[in-house]
Amino acid sequence: MPLEYLHAGQWADVAEVSGEPGWVSRLAEMGVRIGSRVRVVQGGSPCLLQIGDSRLSLRGDWAMQILVRPVAC
Repeated sequence: MPLEYLHAGQWADVAEVSGEPGWVSRLAEMGVRIGSRVRVVQGGSPCLLQIGDSRLSLRGDWAMQILVRPVAC
């Protein structure tokens, strides 16, 4: 499911990141890569993610290119 569909407070594991190679590489540098666990701090567009001790804001169209598997934490 696309990351944008998650609600605030939900956790998920990143399953796939699509898009231009430069963008995918930049996300990987910020911790968004296959297998990463993320938490949605604020849903919508832009969405605010927590990845480890960092937070990242993403526009909705970018969040649609990140596929995740929701997990219970």
